Amino acid sequence: MSGHLSKDPNIDLYVFNRSNRVTKRWLKDFNGLEFELSKDSKNKFNGLITCLKDDSSIVEVLIKNNFIGLLKSNAFVIDHSTTSLQLIQNISSNKKFISNNISFFDAPVSGGEVGAINGTLSIMYGGPNKKISIIESIMQSYSNKITKIGPSGHGQLTKMVNQLCIAGLLQGLSEGVALGKSSNLNMTKVLEAISGGAAQSWQMDNRFKSMVDNKFDFGFAVDLMIKDLKIALEQANLNNLDLKTTKSVLKNYKKLSHDKNGDLDTSSLVKLFNV
Repeated sequence: MSGHLSKDPNIDLYVFNRSNRVTKRWLKDFNGLEFELSKDSKNKFNGLITCLKDDSSIVEVLIKNNFIGLLKSNAFVIDHSTTSLQLIQNISSNKKFISNNISFFDAPVSGGEVGAINGTLSIMYGGPNKKISIIESIMQSYSNKITKIGPSGHGQLTKMVNQLCIAGLLQGLSEGVALGKSSNLNMTKVLEAISGGAAQSWQMDNRFKSMVDNKFDFGFAVDLMIKDLKIALEQANLNNLDLKTTKSVLKNYKKLSHDKNGDLDTSSLVKLFNV
């Protein structure tokens, strides 16, 4: 994502990763400057874009490492992480955010590793009705669909819906692949036959063949999905919803993780059928 952003000549881009090795590798391929807390902490920036794995990572970077203090008054933060609603409340109510009038946008993404590499992510975001033209022009560098859902938190709520839909779909796809392989069907012809009908989906187009071939190194990991589904189920509980399918899929993902498969991509659900 930052690689696509680095191609914009109108942006002075500084990059930071908690692993310095990752930053150094990025700088070999793209144009930008390495941000160093010890050297650049006196700089003030117009905006900050974050994409981290969970709530605690966001708190570490924004609060503990004081990245909030690096922002100018009236600056913005675009957070592409998938987080809880409580995290958004904690950040938005932070005294430095309020006193410096910083706009926070929760903007989770969908499209996986392929979408990030190709700059074709789908972004769902929530936040205030200001700076929209600025942040959308930035996000266009690495996405092909940007939708403002509503106020703060609505981006994350939409991502919860997204993850629930993906999880249920992958469970069904896994069961279909398992039945086909155990019946000795020609799975190439099966895909040809069903991918143009009502069963078609992004997951089928992009994961069916790799699931048949038992290849699961394609981005979004099982352990991250476990985190996301837990967040969604917590919200469902607050809404008095009993999401039985999601609970079942989460149990299956936990089994994969327990069996040391937490780094595999989410289509690895099919491994549980041993076909």
